Amino acid sequence: MNFSHLRATVAVIGLAMLSLAAPSLAQQKLGPPAQTAPAAQQAPVAAQAPAAPAQATPPPASSVAVPAGSASGMADAVAAPPEGESKLLRPTATGGLRELSPWSMFLSADVIVKAVMIGLAFASLVTWTIFIAKMIELTVVRRKLRTALAKISDARSLAEAQFALGAKEGVLASLLAAAMREGRLSAGISSDAGIKERAASRFAEIVRAEARRIRLGMGLLATIGATSPFVGLFGTVWGIMNSFIGISKSQTTNLAVVAPGIAEALLATAIGLVAAIPAVIIYNHFSRVTKTYLELVNRASGAAGRLLSRDLDRTHGGSHSRAAAE
Repeated sequence: MNFSHLRATVAVIGLAMLSLAAPSLAQQKLGPPAQTAPAAQQAPVAAQAPAAPAQATPPPASSVAVPAGSASGMADAVAAPPEGESKLLRPTATGGLRELSPWSMFLSADVIVKAVMIGLAFASLVTWTIFIAKMIELTVVRRKLRTALAKISDARSLAEAQFALGAKEGVLASLLAAAMREGRLSAGISSDAGIKERAASRFAEIVRAEARRIRLGMGLLATIGATSPFVGLFGTVWGIMNSFIGISKSQTTNLAVVAPGIAEALLATAIGLVAAIPAVIIYNHFSRVTKTYLELVNRASGAAGRLLSRDLDRTHGGSHSRAAAE
């Protein structure tokens, strides 16, 4: 009976020592404890246990039964720090970081920088609108003019050319109508050179008007392409100036304080380049396409002039033959 009491006493003492050793091991992993307890306070733990009889021999270490579940729980307690201490060790600096997406930078930007960004975005929208509209317009008018020139290629007079075109409107129809009008107004004048000169003057006016019409919107593209980078640079300078003012007010040189403001300012320059680069490329493309179309218009003007010259030669040739016959 005394031997069983001795085994129970030794098991209680072992569990007590393990429970006292677990927090000390956890503190060694986390760091030195804030305050070390004196060794004298830990000594009475062993004194509280009843003394074993002198004649009894202690059981072997293997005879002390410790449940497997309690041993694994003790190992987890030694390996993992307490919940409160783990929360204290988590970094809290990430909570103050700002999201630097383009939309968030736009919302947190200064009023002047916002106005610059909105203006540049509107300029970019105008650029792509002009591109789509002019591309459709130039494609249609070039196809129509080529078709009209093909129709009058075999015409022998202005009346025959107008009949071949029909009631269609276009620059070639305007040129033929101007030639017919000048022929009617110059009826009874025997000077063919004067009629051709006046008709050529009318043709030049029509060609210039067509060139102004077809170049409509290209000046706006040139303006956007030339000024957008400088407008974006103005927004950047304004934003960086505000960032430096914030540095002086906060009295700190930490880059994390001024980085959001500088990023917002640089976004204005990026939007300016997004608006300017397509505008310049589109302007150069339309300059080439417009030049090709105006060459077709000059060909139409020459065709109308040749038809007028044929009509004048027929009229004056017939009058001269009738006068010779008389």
